[in-house]
Amino acid sequence: MQTESKQQILERQKEIEQELMDILKETESDFTLDHIRDVIFHEEDNDDMMKVVAMFDRDGDASELSNVLELVTDAWNYFPHKVLGGISPAEKLLEYQNKKK
Repeated sequence: MQTESKQQILERQKEIEQELMDILKETESDFTLDHIRDVIFHEEDNDDMMKVVAMFDRDGDASELSNVLELVTDAWNYFPHKVLGGISPAEKLLEYQNKKK
């Protein structure tokens, strides 16, 4: 993961949110962006990321699954996690890089 500025991280979060909302609408999902953010924030198990992937499962083809996995991975890396003190892995990396300087 590339180290980004706080502003770049916030901009990327907004882009990911919009992409997720678009897919949720397109798939006529019963889930919302808040459901996704909640699962990510309250992660407890190794399979929690797959819970988010499952929200988009429409028995699509491999390319659809690949796109969903990429988007969910981005969400996982850019959305806040409780275990990280309420910040995202991208923000944690930025914090770490700033301490090294």
